[in-house]
Amino acid sequence: MRAKYVAVLDIRSSEVTAVVGERGVNNTFIIKSKYTCDYEGYAEGELLDIHSFVCAVTEAVKSTLASNSGIKSFYVGVPDEFIKLVNVDKTLSFSSSRKINSSDVKTLTGMSAPPDDEAWRTVRHSCLYYVLSDKRKVIDPVGAVSDSLHGKFCFYKCKNSFIGCIMDVFKRFKDILVVNLIPLSHAEAMYLIEPEKRNKCTALLDLGFISSTYSVVYGDGLLYSEAFSVGIGHVAVYLMSELNIPYEVALSYLSTVNLNAKEKLTGTEECVSEGKTYAFSTMTLRDRIREGLDGICETVQECRQGCPVRYTDAGPLLVTGEGIKTVRGAAEHIAGRLEKSVEVIAPKVPFYDKPRFSSLLSLLDTALADEKLSKTLI
Repeated sequence: MRAKYVAVLDIRSSEVTAVVGERGVNNTFIIKSKYTCDYEGYAEGELLDIHSFVCAVTEAVKSTLASNSGIKSFYVGVPDEFIKLVNVDKTLSFSSSRKINSSDVKTLTGMSAPPDDEAWRTVRHSCLYYVLSDKRKVIDPVGAVSDSLHGKFCFYKCKNSFIGCIMDVFKRFKDILVVNLIPLSHAEAMYLIEPEKRNKCTALLDLGFISSTYSVVYGDGLLYSEAFSVGIGHVAVYLMSELNIPYEVALSYLSTVNLNAKEKLTGTEECVSEGKTYAFSTMTLRDRIREGLDGICETVQECRQGCPVRYTDAGPLLVTGEGIKTVRGAAEHIAGRLEKSVEVIAPKVPFYDKPRFSSLLSLLDTALADEKLSKTLI
């Protein structure tokens, strides 16, 4: 495989996707291959079925290698259910004012790094900002004159149990010599949010199928990130329970009901599954779906209130992920419940300009621009 191509593995809470791609013109991508496999997912920081996960990843990687020659490395996106964010403030002082060089930055980063332990391992780091002795905040301090250098760092620690599962898979493929782990929340924040928005503190919600993540983004890192095991799939479960219908029928109703439709609510929505017809009033379906979304809103509100860092929560809540477009009108309902403007964001790439592709293209973008910040495992 040519060096300009990279292979990435996107692990969502209901499926895994392996992609080989390269950078296209105008910040687009050229996708050489793409394979998706379903599995049982994860919740509460644990894989629901390890065997199901291993089989899905194995199949996706095997198919990728079969259709692409020369692949020696893989970048793996780590869901936030398996990531612990550690923010560290450190200051490096000099005997007198002088130009800061890259070695100084490296020294400060090393001073800030928290130790690994039996449960967690640092897989990547970033710096939100640096502060010079004259109190100026900068993203890149190299070349600036100062008698001290302060840094606000993010260290992303991954569960060793998750790393073990990943390595059990990749050790089966002798051609793979390098595996790098990328925290998904950081990749999405850097790819989807413009720098000017990040410099003002921005809240990002990745609404998934089983698991979702709420993050506060600032500069080149995260001030706060909280994964919670609630997603759009739970709305389907709620609908199934309330209406006593099969899960597949509940999923179908999620994609057919429009919460914002203006037509009269005296109509009926029908769904046929395995030869049986299910019919419910439009009003009933909308009310139950809204109630299910309210559960997600309550959890998001808890995350907002639980953020230990004080910041101006003035901008819109940016929302992405496969869950936000499953129900038409979901964004408007979430905005109303949270009493906050909501902006749905997605990659600005033709054919992939949908929220469900945000994690995949964010990982691809990060891998292509990798500066050796991710942790090599093999």
